[in-house]
Amino acid sequence: MNRRFLVAGAFLGLVAVILGAFAAHGLKGAISGESLGSFETGVRFQMYHALLLLIIGSLKSFSGRSWNAIFYLICIGTILFSGSIYLLSTGSMSGLDFSSIALLTPLGGGLLIIAWIILLLKFIKLKKE
Repeated sequence: MNRRFLVAGAFLGLVAVILGAFAAHGLKGAISGESLGSFETGVRFQMYHALLLLIIGSLKSFSGRSWNAIFYLICIGTILFSGSIYLLSTGSMSGLDFSSIALLTPLGGGLLIIAWIILLLKFIKLKKE
């Protein structure tokens, strides 16, 4: 087991539940339906990756730099992807224009895709061993 993955996964999951509840109870009616849908997408992707960290953290074999890369790609990718969606979705409510950070969403998504590719390659390699 890898404590770092487990702690990060539990933390991201906790925050996803809190933000999901906030979206369901605090944002409904305060932002447009489209913005609420985007916010919920951010929560959903955050929870998916929190669960991924928990699963990976439960694996017994951990060695090599690729696990380190996967950890940082998932954590940073989730923060950039979901975090930018949260800010962009609630900008109208706060009166702040977050459009300048819109490029962080695809950047975060790209980091998540890279993490999944590395993970896939690690699993393919396991099959060969």
